Amino acid sequence: METKNLCAQIPLELHAKVRAEQEKSGLTLGAYITEVLTKFYEKGEVKMNDTTRALAFQIPDELFWRIKDHLTRETERTGKRLTQRDFVLGLIEKALDEAEQAEGNGSDAEGSMGEEPADDESDESEPET
Repeated sequence: METKNLCAQIPLELHAKVRAEQEKSGLTLGAYITEVLTKFYEKGEVKMNDTTRALAFQIPDELFWRIKDHLTRETERTGKRLTQRDFVLGLIEKALDEAEQAEGNGSDAEGSMGEEPADDESDESEPET
């Protein structure tokens, strides 16, 4: 593969982070940067050692395919690939922003998300003896 040099000034903190991750990977700097940039352009995501949590859940097959179709349409419409991750994170952030804004306005944000209020005397509780 033919290669070409790429040089850029970056903040010291970012430089230290990149070098630490590169050293952990055991790759040369060139191989590591190639891998990071390739992942960024092919998958739209680069994961360094940031603190993240996984959120996983099952959805109906029909909804899955509706989402896939939407992602394809949006990618064609905008010319930029929309990933499932970006789509779901966008929806979550929008819903949270709206709920927090409603909370700030004194509205009842809980009911707007379709949640039912907790019932202290649940029908599923054990009968008293």
